[in-house]
Amino acid sequence: MVVMVRVSRPERPDLVFEEEDLPYEEEIMRNQFSVKCWLRYIEFKQGAPKPRLNQLYERALKLLPCSYKLWYRYLKARRAQVKHRCVTDPAYEDVNNCHERAFVFMHKMPRLWLDYCQFLMDQGRVTHTRRTFDRALRALPITQHSRIWPLYLRFLRSHPLPETAVRGYRRFLKLSPESAEEYIEYLKSSDRLDEAAQRLATVVNDERFVSKAGKSNYQLWHELCDLISQNPDKVQSLNVDAIIRGGLTRFTDQLGKLWCSLADYYIRSGHFEKARDVYEEAIRTVMTVRDFTQVFDSYAQFEESMIAAKMETASELGREEEDDVDLELRLARFEQLISRRPLLLNSVLLRQNPHHVHEWHKRVALHQGRPREIINTYTEAVQTVDPFKATGKPHTLWVAFAKFYEDNGQLDDARIILEKATKVNFKQVDDLASVWCQCGELELRHENYDEALRLLRKATALPARRAEYFDGSEPVQNRVYKSLKVWSMLADLEESLGTFQSTKAVYDRILDLRIATPQIVINYAMFLEEHKYFEESFKAYERGISLFKWPNVSDIWSTYLTKFIARYGGRKLERARDLFEQALDGCPPKYAKTLYLLYAQLEEEWGLARHAMAVYDRATRAVEPAQQYDMFNIYIKRAAEIYGVTHTRGIYQKAIEVLSDEHAREMCLRFADMECKLGEIDRARAIYSFCSQICDPRTTGAFWQTWKDFEVRHGNEDTIREMLRIRRSVQATYNTQVNFMASQMLKVSGSATGTVSDLAPGQSGMDDMKLLEQRAEQLAAEAERDQPPRAQSKILFVRSDASREELAELIQLGEDEDEDEMDLEPNGQGPPAAVFGSLKED
Repeated sequence: MVVMVRVSRPERPDLVFEEEDLPYEEEIMRNQFSVKCWLRYIEFKQGAPKPRLNQLYERALKLLPCSYKLWYRYLKARRAQVKHRCVTDPAYEDVNNCHERAFVFMHKMPRLWLDYCQFLMDQGRVTHTRRTFDRALRALPITQHSRIWPLYLRFLRSHPLPETAVRGYRRFLKLSPESAEEYIEYLKSSDRLDEAAQRLATVVNDERFVSKAGKSNYQLWHELCDLISQNPDKVQSLNVDAIIRGGLTRFTDQLGKLWCSLADYYIRSGHFEKARDVYEEAIRTVMTVRDFTQVFDSYAQFEESMIAAKMETASELGREEEDDVDLELRLARFEQLISRRPLLLNSVLLRQNPHHVHEWHKRVALHQGRPREIINTYTEAVQTVDPFKATGKPHTLWVAFAKFYEDNGQLDDARIILEKATKVNFKQVDDLASVWCQCGELELRHENYDEALRLLRKATALPARRAEYFDGSEPVQNRVYKSLKVWSMLADLEESLGTFQSTKAVYDRILDLRIATPQIVINYAMFLEEHKYFEESFKAYERGISLFKWPNVSDIWSTYLTKFIARYGGRKLERARDLFEQALDGCPPKYAKTLYLLYAQLEEEWGLARHAMAVYDRATRAVEPAQQYDMFNIYIKRAAEIYGVTHTRGIYQKAIEVLSDEHAREMCLRFADMECKLGEIDRARAIYSFCSQICDPRTTGAFWQTWKDFEVRHGNEDTIREMLRIRRSVQATYNTQVNFMASQMLKVSGSATGTVSDLAPGQSGMDDMKLLEQRAEQLAAEAERDQPPRAQSKILFVRSDASREELAELIQLGEDEDEDEMDLEPNGQGPPAAVFGSLKED
């Protein structure tokens, strides 16, 4: 049961409270200025009727009018009480008045201002709300305005009042100029494009502006260009042409888009001829192919749209004559634009690099059939291209210019062009030399031989000031006298048109200047030889040899020695020998083989056989290792032909010692085959025994098969056993390699001393290595014990008289002893019948 008590108090004589409120009231009476006491009391009365709760808040705020917590809770509760009522309810006005009373004390609290403004926005009271925002901005310090403006701007944008919003944004930009993009977007959305363009131009020109959206200055500039070019009728306060042209000088890497924007502005403004002028200016000034492609495509699209619009208007209005003429004019203009594209593109490339020779030649080719344009192009090219900056050969422009005049029958003009070209300060001597050669060829094509000789003699004449060929500080005119190209052409002309003495003087001059090549030396000597001056030709070879070193002198020596032998044969043998010794002195092994063979041929034909053999012997040591095998073969062949087969034994022995294992093995087989043919069976067997030491049975089965066939034909029981023993010994020797020891160890580990399973725990890894080492020592001992004696010059055994049946049986027994031996009888049927010959029948 609730007991209502009426308390008579001076401040509120009509105050009524419940019995449960007495403790809180007593606490308040003791601490009436304590905010915590009031908040506890309010928290307790949350379920009370709204007038009672409001009355409690009012009592508290009367005593504590500067308490932010009380005002915040009170206003929040008052707003919640009218939340679901109609905005026209008088209660809203009471809540508004309550907020106004709060701002008497809480005017510096932005949170209360924001809540109040939002409350007014929900009521739809536009003017009152705007004025409240303004009061808030005036009341709060400027450091807290950033909390008010977002809500204020949202309020301005939520109503179709552009003038009010614009004025609000202008005030906002004074506080936050970096938010200009937001204002510009609003202006675009409200169709106030003129002011948007002005603001955007201001932003673009401000170098300190940093976009909140992360846009670069070029992106903002491009937005400005699009805005003013696409809306020429709405943007009146800006000079569009000046703005876009300013961008052209500022953003040189994006010229294509800017030119297209400027042309688009004039097109939308209706100034079509002005737009066409802009396009023409653009394609004549852009520097990159990308920009040119953008402008040209836009230009072509513009012309197509103009033609389509003209055809459409003509069909609608029905006019014929005037429209036909205008339409034909537009079509002709469009066709001319398309035909000009390659030439315009070439102009772009030449603007990028005006010293590109190849592009100038392409430009001339584009003017094919128009002589005046070709002449103008060549003239511009030779005047523009700097030889020191040129890409390509700049002299080709002068030569092609002269050739054009020559092809059109104007020889005098062609000569004038080439004469001017000889005075150009080219970067390379070869360019000037090519020009002089072209001068000579021009005269030769028109059979002016004397003039051609005169020009080339003039080119090779000593200048007043001599200079080294590679001295870049001197002009090329002072260095061209050392150009081999000009001298070579002069020598050819002298040989064809001049006298013997003049030609000889030219070649001597080339050698004196030390600019000759081995081919020039050979040509000079051949020229002297044709005129029967043999000793002079040999002197020319000698001079050439003194100019060059190996390997450049190789061709000169080969030609010189060949010509000398062909000339004198054996009449001047000692002189020829001296020449060969000079040639071989310091000769690299790569080029020695040819000279040694030529030297040996000389000794065989005109000298002594022993000298020839000595030359062959020297050759086997002087040539490259890869050529030694071939050299030994030639040596053996020539020795057998001259001295007989028996004389080659020493050569074979030396070859076996010097050559690699592969070639030595081949030499051993050939040596043994020769001894076998001579009937020296014991010598052949000794050779096979010696060669077996370098023949691994796993990889050289052919050798062992050959030895087996030899023993089948010529051996006996003892020799067969010896061959098998040697094979096992060689096999064991090769098996001592590391990669085979492990596998052998696994096969015979059972017979070794101890096994892995017998080892103590923890010792298996180390004992495995011990077993491997023991097995390796065992295999090495067996190989050393079974090692056959080295092959010697004398054979220490004689042939047995065993019959062929016994020999075949021995071979069979030898195979049974070792499963890894050679397969002498692959079919298991005994030896082949061919082994026994006529004895098979017996």
